Amino acid sequence: MDKPTQLPTGDWQRNLILTARNVPVWLYQLSQKYGQKIRTLDQIPEAEIALLSERGFTSLWLVGLWQRSPASRKIKRLYGREEAVASAYSIYAYRPAEDLGGEKALAELRRKANAHGIYLACDMVPNHTGLDAPWVYSHPERYIHLSQSPLANFSFNSPNLSQNPAGAIYLEEGYYNQTGAAEVFKYVPQNGPEMYIYHGNDGTSMPWNDTAQLNYLNPETRQAVLQEILQVARDFHIIRLDAAMTLVREHFKRLWFPSPGGEKFIPTRGSVTMSDAEFDKLMPDEFWAEVIQAIQQEAPQTLLIAEAFWLMEKYFINEIGMHRVYNSAFMHQLRDEDNAKFRTYLKEILQSSPAMLERFVNFLTTPDEKSAIVQFGKSEKYLGACRLLACMPGLPLFGHGQWEGLSEHYGMDIACPTQPEEANPQLVALHNRHIQPLLQQRSLFSYTGHFRLYDFLQDDAVNENVLIFSTSDGQSCSLVAFNNTSLPAGGRVMRTVPQLCPQDNSTIESLPVWKALQCDENAAAQLTLTDFTQSDRLTFSFSDIQNNGLPLELSPYESHVFKVEWK
Repeated sequence: MDKPTQLPTGDWQRNLILTARNVPVWLYQLSQKYGQKIRTLDQIPEAEIALLSERGFTSLWLVGLWQRSPASRKIKRLYGREEAVASAYSIYAYRPAEDLGGEKALAELRRKANAHGIYLACDMVPNHTGLDAPWVYSHPERYIHLSQSPLANFSFNSPNLSQNPAGAIYLEEGYYNQTGAAEVFKYVPQNGPEMYIYHGNDGTSMPWNDTAQLNYLNPETRQAVLQEILQVARDFHIIRLDAAMTLVREHFKRLWFPSPGGEKFIPTRGSVTMSDAEFDKLMPDEFWAEVIQAIQQEAPQTLLIAEAFWLMEKYFINEIGMHRVYNSAFMHQLRDEDNAKFRTYLKEILQSSPAMLERFVNFLTTPDEKSAIVQFGKSEKYLGACRLLACMPGLPLFGHGQWEGLSEHYGMDIACPTQPEEANPQLVALHNRHIQPLLQQRSLFSYTGHFRLYDFLQDDAVNENVLIFSTSDGQSCSLVAFNNTSLPAGGRVMRTVPQLCPQDNSTIESLPVWKALQCDENAAAQLTLTDFTQSDRLTFSFSDIQNNGLPLELSPYESHVFKVEWK
């Protein structure tokens, strides 16, 4: 695979808009849509790529692109799930799957996408591999393992999952009869003693039983994974790093090599304690910092996106220097209408490092979450949240089926939808009318140099449910308002919240609304707010705004994106 000769230029990373597709499901849905069999990546109609571009998307995340573990598929059959395929995150090799057309088909899809200004994105899963990946046989020392089973009651009298004569692989029986979930599987090499290799695990749920956990205390492991990432980076401009937080030193130690008396470690690792000094000697630096440095040197046009939870977002940006990081607060707090908490979150960032907002990946759903329509509905609340998604600084991520209003959450081990659904014409029309024009003008909203957040005053108190901010590309100015509650709101905008001054990067300032909206003090001026996608138009005199603030009335869940004009 080769990257296109035409590399991205300008502010492509700042203005990126990403849409995800579960590849097997997408091919099935495209077959239904176009009335023809579409089984490989090269068969995706160019009209579909043109449609993505027309909607404003500039990057396409191919979920489930890589060769999957044969053992993962076999496990699902032994569970009785004949219809399931191997998990997209139990990866056998970072090569395009042959049933998707392999490298040749991917190259053709890349050509079509690039011709329409769309760059391809892919996954890397550095925490683990498939439990039958080639490294298990050739380099088992790269994995976290024991010479004996960690618990005597684990039983491995189960079918051999390996197709490689170099060794046999046995899953713990409890997985099959639903009586338990062992943290390890049994590996018996053809020549050598048996080993008990840990499954991939983030400590928050059951182990991922079709994976093998890599050991980052082994410098050979770190180097091998780094080279895998660099190889993929030579072929893709955008890489999403799955479960990136699990490999941060703090959490890798907590999970796998806990200190004496540690908490929240992998259950059977309580006896494998390690002092901080010993751990620091074996893993002195953050792996992700090494990756960022190597990417900068060898593949500087590649953008890395970290899936990071556990309140690690700021650490990934400030300490590691990650290019983009998942911002789960955006989805959770808007969905739950935890508006005061969301505004506090934004204010803290604006007082310390406003540019951090550009480094977030904002979303209303991801391939791991319930669909946007299930979480936000399909009317005014969804529209308001989606307007924020389109207009906040950061990288907007749209989930598979979000534009069409599909409700199914597609598992990583299915080849087609499990429920019959067709695109919701009302949701498609909503996106076409209200969201597409915003995405097509993304550069108006992506820059934080002129981003300002406001307090909405109602009855002499701040109404925390109303989210109001303005943005500018240095020329055009926009004002975004969203009442994220079932209650009506009426009040005034007087000043911006205190934030770091972009000019000197040291002073905390609060501006009157007229100045933040880029008006020079002019007693004859009139402000006109025109909704980007509706006929709504509001006018105000400069003197009224200067003396009394900007008045706004918002019904439950009402939202607007206004063009700001002074005359």
